[in-house]
Amino acid sequence: MQMLDENWEVVKGLMPRDWLELAGRTGACRRLRGFESAEQLLRTLLLHIAKGYSLRETAVQAKLAKLADVSDVALLKRLRTAEEWFRQLCLAMLEENQVELPEGGGRKLRLVDATVVNEPGRTGSLWRLHYSLQLPALLCDYFRLTAAGGEGSGEAFARIPVEQGDCLLADAAYCCGSGIAHVAARNADLIVRLNPAAVRLQRRGWNLLAALAELQQTGETREWRVNVDTPQGWLSVRICAIRKSREQIERAHRKLKRKQSKHGLTVRAETFEYAQYVIVLTTLTTGTTAQILEWYRIRWQIELAFKRLKSLVQLGHLPKYDDTSSRAWLYGKLFVALLGQRLMRVGRDISPWGYNIAVPTERVA
Repeated sequence: MQMLDENWEVVKGLMPRDWLELAGRTGACRRLRGFESAEQLLRTLLLHIAKGYSLRETAVQAKLAKLADVSDVALLKRLRTAEEWFRQLCLAMLEENQVELPEGGGRKLRLVDATVVNEPGRTGSLWRLHYSLQLPALLCDYFRLTAAGGEGSGEAFARIPVEQGDCLLADAAYCCGSGIAHVAARNADLIVRLNPAAVRLQRRGWNLLAALAELQQTGETREWRVNVDTPQGWLSVRICAIRKSREQIERAHRKLKRKQSKHGLTVRAETFEYAQYVIVLTTLTTGTTAQILEWYRIRWQIELAFKRLKSLVQLGHLPKYDDTSSRAWLYGKLFVALLGQRLMRVGRDISPWGYNIAVPTERVA
């Protein structure tokens, strides 16, 4: 128990300064039955979200640890009411990490992604969770569970409801002609990491690699108007690119070489060339090159947290009771991912003892 309490003090030092006040403002700790405080409520919910216990297992573990005396049904209700609390905690974490989520400039910015979820238990069923988060509010406006494999289960814009005025931000897995056409047909826009092998670009007297080679300095940007081939015909788009730093280029090349060695694959020479740049494709007609790239950069900052979520989510218990509990679970997972990201940063770069002091004290000998 002492070890649990000690670890919790470290976790509290990583959380937003007003995390307790947020519990009150969002109504998460209204009528605390079975819990002595909002702190015990959060610790119990994190057993379910971070440790991967089922609701019933969480209730048992919380009672053994003298955190709470509640049933699994009561805990589910608490999870539902904590949805907004977890969302606000995520926003506060991003703000304290100095990540400024962009306004859409009249567009509804939506971060679109998907991840494979491993359901616990003997069956070990695999699911794919498709989700969409609105920026800057970080509202989860859509999620859907599909089979992890088979037809109609892959990452695609067609899995996400798209409305006029949306601007979808996504990684290279979503870069294909049919997906681009799907979004454009609904009078919406997208900013997606370019996958040169998945789309066909056309512009007279123009070659993508030759054009990229003109970017010689770190941070140098350029854009080109080209046409992309889709099932509905050629569509005019913008290709925006920025040259990476030397360190980032070397890191990308090492990653490709490891992949080549580990899997016995032959990585083409042009793949090493493309790895020197961040290249995005967008259907937006407004906004400068720098603005387009900055919007994608912010998407990547959140993706860093989701990368940690994707490793944690494999061990989590996926609630399929209702939309509210599932959204709360997703926000909770993101919060855990952000905590882990901060712990790594604080332990590596800031504090020689590896964590923040929650309440500064002074003792004079």
